[in-house]
Amino acid sequence: MKQPIQLTFRNIPESAALKKLILDEAEDLEHFYDRITHCRVVIESPHQKHQSGNLYHVSIHLTVPGKTLVVTRNPDEHFSHKDCYLAIREAFHEIRRQLQDFIRIQRAPVKMIY
Repeated sequence: MKQPIQLTFRNIPESAALKKLILDEAEDLEHFYDRITHCRVVIESPHQKHQSGNLYHVSIHLTVPGKTLVVTRNPDEHFSHKDCYLAIREAFHEIRRQLQDFIRIQRAPVKMIY
């Protein structure tokens, strides 16, 4: 990546383990596609629910030449986000799929009309 990864934690204490997981996942993306210019990851816990547990919101903004790919994992849509690590892995899995689709479109042959 041309710029360092931008990490933002909201309503969550910063953790070395979370940082390591995010950096490892971002490094895997960079090995997959080396033209990534910027990556921004935001992890937040919008509510402090003590009975049902905290739900985590993860968003990833990945900038590649010509496009910005965005993944937003809301806790309302995905109840499995009680685990912060699982929410991060799912968000990176989704951004990898979007990146694969982007690469497939970029490498598609152009039909010539005669």
